[in-house]
Amino acid sequence: MGNDGAERTEEATTRRRNKERERGNVSKSRDMDAALVMVAGIALLGVFAGSMYDNITGMMRETFSHLDYVNLDVSNIMGLLLPYFKYLAIIVLPFFVLLVIAAIFIIRLDVGHVFALEKAKFNPENLSPRRMLQNAKRMFNPFEPRSMVEFAKSILKIVVVGACGYSAINSRKGDLLGLVGLEIPVALNIILSILINMIINMCLAMLVLGYLDKKYQNYEYEKSIKMTKQEIKDEYKDTEGDPKVKARIKSIQMQMARQRMMSAVPNADVVVTNPTHYAVAIKYDKTKAPAPMVVAKGVDYLAFQIREIAKENNVPIVENRPVARALYNTVPIDGVIPSDMYVAVAEILAYVFRQKNENNL
Repeated sequence: MGNDGAERTEEATTRRRNKERERGNVSKSRDMDAALVMVAGIALLGVFAGSMYDNITGMMRETFSHLDYVNLDVSNIMGLLLPYFKYLAIIVLPFFVLLVIAAIFIIRLDVGHVFALEKAKFNPENLSPRRMLQNAKRMFNPFEPRSMVEFAKSILKIVVVGACGYSAINSRKGDLLGLVGLEIPVALNIILSILINMIINMCLAMLVLGYLDKKYQNYEYEKSIKMTKQEIKDEYKDTEGDPKVKARIKSIQMQMARQRMMSAVPNADVVVTNPTHYAVAIKYDKTKAPAPMVVAKGVDYLAFQIREIAKENNVPIVENRPVARALYNTVPIDGVIPSDMYVAVAEILAYVFRQKNENNL
């Protein structure tokens, strides 16, 4: 392509964005999605914690109350494990189903409605040694810009999230040291509250990092889909058509409209002139419109043609400068004259019809 080396300085057009979405190329932040999924998972754990505790307690109670190692039949291992599978399904299944639904909703919220078959197509070229070598170089090259950014982001996430978790524990250091000698339920409550504080701090840190990563991914995406000036021009030609072709089509359409207009002049009742610069042909037909209509109009050379056609077909020509100008400026072709001009046009038509009647006598 001749514009491969051209600088991409123009914002992507709507058509370019739609094409990128069709290819599955959208702005997405894995860090933001992971943070939101983690928050959703913790919220679901909080919702199902009570029922999970009750089911785990019931499973352990049933296990130890019916434990009979003398009559234990190891040959029927499935019969022994089936009650535990049932408990596990009751404990885990609702949580994971809702977590999967939440994850799908979060990803959909991030990238919108995207269904790109092109991404799902198998491309044998991806398995070629050359492509695999390029991917390996890109992945393990520490000086490749994207690899460096991802590495820096990973280090930043570990440091920030770890620091937030440590701060939650360090702020409760006195409580941890005081666990010695406490009753088990009290100690467990303290540990649980410390864990909750730590998880909240870590989730907030991940959400902030995810938000920053989303902004960065949007910036990178907008940068990647920028277009050159030549691409903008080519796209405009594809969507709107070549300006030269459009101009030619418009010229042909105007010529055809002019021919239709001129063909209506011989049937007009009168042509009102300026006298030389403007010419407006008027037709009054009660069956077509309640008021007179402008069937042709023009200025300069076109006005001259209208007058010549009118002379050739014995159409009366009346000079009335204000009426000619007003009709030309306000009434379109095949348009009905406005009510404020009824009197002026009626006087002209009355004069024309009176002249015709006198000539016929």
